[in-house]
Amino acid sequence: MELEPVDKGWVPTACTLPTAERPLRVAAFDSFFSEAVTEVHPAGPGRVRMALRDEPQIAGRAAELAVRETGCCSFFTFTLTASGGTLALEVSVDDRHIEVLDALAARAAEAMDAPRSDS
Repeated sequence: MELEPVDKGWVPTACTLPTAERPLRVAAFDSFFSEAVTEVHPAGPGRVRMALRDEPQIAGRAAELAVRETGCCSFFTFTLTASGGTLALEVSVDDRHIEVLDALAARAAEAMDAPRSDS
């Protein structure tokens, strides 16, 4: 299964990232999702929790993407948690951006299930 290059709705019009840079950001998230995410679950209204491979470099990539994304889409809140040998990234949004979060979660689940080049 190959992911479509389209953002599938998770890049909202409120995003201040220049349009030319958006495909690069989508590709960075797709790569992260396919290489790092092991599970995607709703975590309550406006929240999604992604279980990640518990590796320091994965934590670093998650933090870097979170910082970059909140720079252009400030409605996202990312919480990275390392505890008891697990690593998780929780993403939350306000009520106005639930559809954006749903599309992001769907994209993560799709990328997570895509065949990996290292498999």
